[in-house]
Amino acid sequence: MGDLAREEPVGGAQTGTSPGIRSLPVGSLTPHPGQPRRHFEESALEELAQSIAQRGLIQPIVVRPHGTGYQIVAGERRWRAAQRARLHEVPVIVRDFDDTQTLEVALVENIQRQDLNAIEEAEAYQRLIADFGHTQDALGKLVHKSRSHIANLLRLLELPRQVQERVLHGTLTMGHARALIGAPDVEALADKVVDRGLSVRDTEKLVRASKPAQRESEGRGDGAGRDPDLAALEHQLGDLLGLGVRVNYGPKGGTLT
Repeated sequence: MGDLAREEPVGGAQTGTSPGIRSLPVGSLTPHPGQPRRHFEESALEELAQSIAQRGLIQPIVVRPHGTGYQIVAGERRWRAAQRARLHEVPVIVRDFDDTQTLEVALVENIQRQDLNAIEEAEAYQRLIADFGHTQDALGKLVHKSRSHIANLLRLLELPRQVQERVLHGTLTMGHARALIGAPDVEALADKVVDRGLSVRDTEKLVRASKPAQRESEGRGDGAGRDPDLAALEHQLGDLLGLGVRVNYGPKGGTLT
């Protein structure tokens, strides 16, 4: 309920007194199709609607002109809750954002509120890179995250869509998903993780146990006996650096490749 507390109104619906804020009919606003957040928790949405019905909505929704109405840039959850509360008008701030700015603002607001799950955040990063030419370094500065954080999230999109959906709906955590990246038969392993209620650490062990069998069946004798602790270290270093890492060691020392 932390995000609810940040959005909860604390007074009446006096929306015309602050500079730059105006009231608009709820029906004149439409959601942005590229909104990073796609999953809205039903119980939290209902609680917010009840709070708005009692005390009004004083945190304005950010919108931009769109057609004959306005498109929501930031605040879709508040707008949805206001509809449930049967408000006729909502406070808004109108900004003339282009498509890039709209997605950037929506992404930053959701990240600041910690409203996005890992897949939604990764998809927003991917779109900013693919459609608008952002680099991982530029995104890091935009959202105040490290480049390795962004790189690790983008790797989640390598997972099968069925596994990504589990993250979207909360049956797998980001830690579970990261552990499954690169595993053989990921969907079957994900099913085992959920069915058995495995922890992230147990998931990592399950993935490590599955890899030697796959390598042996494929005739890759050079990796069949690889130290599982060394493999775990490589996985941790890869996550930290955002790169594929292999540790090679011998009598005179070791190297990273």
